[in-house]
Amino acid sequence: MEKDVTSNSYRWFALGAVVMGTFMAILDTSIVNIGIPKMMAVFNVSLDDIQWVLTAYTLTLGAIVPLTGFLGEKFGNKKLYIFALISFTLGSLLCGLAWSNSAMIAFRILQALGGGMIMPVSMTIIFQMFGPKERGLALGFWGIATMAAPSIGPTLGGFIIEKLDWRLIFYVNIPIGVMAVILSTILLEEFPHKATQKLDFMGFIFSTVGIVSVLYVLSQNPIDWGDIKNPLLVTIGIFNLILFVINELTVSEPLLDLKVLKKLNFSFSLIALTLINMALMGTVYAIPLFLQRLKGFTAMETGILMFPSAIVTGLMMPISGKIADKINPKVIIIPGLILLGLSSYKLGEIDLNTSWNMTNLLLILRGAGLGLTMMPLTTLGMNVLPQSLITQGSTLQNTFKQIAGSIAITMMTLSLTSKMDINYYRLSEQVTPFNIPAVGLLNQLQGKLTQSGMSSVQAQNQSNNILIGLLKQKASVDAFDYILMLCALFVLAALIAALLIRIKPDQN
Repeated sequence: MEKDVTSNSYRWFALGAVVMGTFMAILDTSIVNIGIPKMMAVFNVSLDDIQWVLTAYTLTLGAIVPLTGFLGEKFGNKKLYIFALISFTLGSLLCGLAWSNSAMIAFRILQALGGGMIMPVSMTIIFQMFGPKERGLALGFWGIATMAAPSIGPTLGGFIIEKLDWRLIFYVNIPIGVMAVILSTILLEEFPHKATQKLDFMGFIFSTVGIVSVLYVLSQNPIDWGDIKNPLLVTIGIFNLILFVINELTVSEPLLDLKVLKKLNFSFSLIALTLINMALMGTVYAIPLFLQRLKGFTAMETGILMFPSAIVTGLMMPISGKIADKINPKVIIIPGLILLGLSSYKLGEIDLNTSWNMTNLLLILRGAGLGLTMMPLTTLGMNVLPQSLITQGSTLQNTFKQIAGSIAITMMTLSLTSKMDINYYRLSEQVTPFNIPAVGLLNQLQGKLTQSGMSSVQAQNQSNNILIGLLKQKASVDAFDYILMLCALFVLAALIAALLIRIKPDQN
């Protein structure tokens, strides 16, 4: 008996299967990072060797995401989604059984083949199942998984590493994956698709070489620009991406139909979402590092601090999505971006004296801004596309998201390192015999150390070391504030892009 795809019960139960798979894929990206030190010890390999466990996954994602649209139209999104779930779940099982670093890298590639498809295909399925008046709410529930999983990952990963077997960071995906496969097989309906489309082979080659080359360089931390292969790979990557764009605009059946960018609302929403994702990834990178490096928090304490903001984001997403289904989405998006921008700006002012409660409040406000913004913007952009271009639009969004996330983290890393050095040199230059506060602090330190029993020479050396430590600490705090301010600038640019979106009276 054929399922009634217009039935409310069918669609919302089917949405549960899509949310489950998405949660599993995103949870893995944050939970595996916690296990890297443990895997280094177990496999007895260097940091450079173990880094390929992460790099292989990222590069495979970069190669597979642009291909997802073609595969979905060729074989159907239901079949592709189930295949992606099986690939990811099987890859997770094998990663848990891995006996060496090489085996782990191979199984991570299998895992990434599924993980790269899950996000764009799940979004496409939602847009196929739900009409324009319900997509915001549906994407809001789907968005809960995209926000909750990255926050749960570090806390859960930290607990597993500290208390249980590290291989559970992979095995935890298996029951979720099996359940998602079963539910998807039963509940999802296959929608009409272009079964005769030919693969744009040149487009696939150009996109794979371009994206993989650029992502390989961006995945290094830090990037050694003195190594000739890195600037060479960036050049090759950019050249291939230019060829990819030219190819996609000239062939009859492109891998990614870039003509969707002619829809200005889609283009402006894509720009805004890309910038918001850069701000999101930048903050997710900077805040845990700040809390753990400078404030001495454990990974679990950091996860606990950041978890309430993820809950707020998750709660706001379906609410904002439902409201955006009924009124002009910009009424939700613009205040959300302003809140996101202001909270990001205030996060750029935190220091070592900022309390737990204040940091928590700013993160919660930031989470509320994200919850008000992400899904309405996604819905607004995708709703202008005809049904035949939904798969292409979803794939393009996720391709941009993948690249933007890597660029953001690289920008944060490079900016943080360079700013720390610059700030330290500037601060140390101010420590002169003519700087009365600095001289006073040194004398005060020396006096206290001398009173504790040190000789004058020991006290002088120790006080100099303490002052150097304080200068480095101040330089680091200012550097973290700088990169958090960059995130606020990304949000400001996203706000400008969102303001350029034009809503027709009958569009809602």
